[in-house]
Amino acid sequence: CLELVAQAANSDVNVLITGETGTGKELFAKVVHANSSRANKNFVVVDCTALPETLVESVLFGHARGAFTGAETSELGLVKQAHGGTLFLDEIGELPLSIQKKFLRVVQEHRFRPVGGRREIASDFRLMAATNRKLEAMVEEGRFREDLLFRLRTIVIDCPALREIIGDIPKLTAFYIKDLCERFGIAAKGASPEFGQIMSAYPWPGNVRELIQALEKALISAKEEPILYPKHLPTYIRIFVARRAFPGRAE
Repeated sequence: CLELVAQAANSDVNVLITGETGTGKELFAKVVHANSSRANKNFVVVDCTALPETLVESVLFGHARGAFTGAETSELGLVKQAHGGTLFLDEIGELPLSIQKKFLRVVQEHRFRPVGGRREIASDFRLMAATNRKLEAMVEEGRFREDLLFRLRTIVIDCPALREIIGDIPKLTAFYIKDLCERFGIAAKGASPEFGQIMSAYPWPGNVRELIQALEKALISAKEEPILYPKHLPTYIRIFVARRAFPGRAE
């Protein structure tokens, strides 16, 4: 992944970042942007899951004054706001099929017409997108355009699930304990070996996002204690690890 991030940062091609929820897809995109030639320009995030289908064109492409009821002023869309920088489409698998064809042209031409506008405008943006969906399967089901997928995946970065990189869990745990202590303004804490064992034994279906939330809870539970112990972790994590250690035990 890091090698691909370096390749992406040294180019201006489209990037598709895939992976389960919580694996850090947006963080990877920000790292690519921050190390690219566009680093001093905008990094514009489009949350495709939050785009109402009736307003998606206006949000992306902007609109002219009077284009629809309530459009009292002209507004720049997110595509234009990304001019010179990076446009990041988070969860692009949720982009309405009705918009995908129009967006494909924007990706190809970097030109578009605002809703109600009389002329096209240009935007020089670098496109990155992320998804936790299997876009190839969506193409076969007719829910995602194949030609748009071809455009998106010049470089594909597949973020691994945390359970696939168990060796990284101790490093991530130590990093986020230090980071969260500084953020919360509390004294630095350590972790017991037993705490680390449970952290590595749990499969983390929510990935790094879930790991951070578990550590937040542990730090709050520990209060003034200088060392984190298993008892400080969320109960559901401790129960899961205990049951897996004794799979034949009656409940």
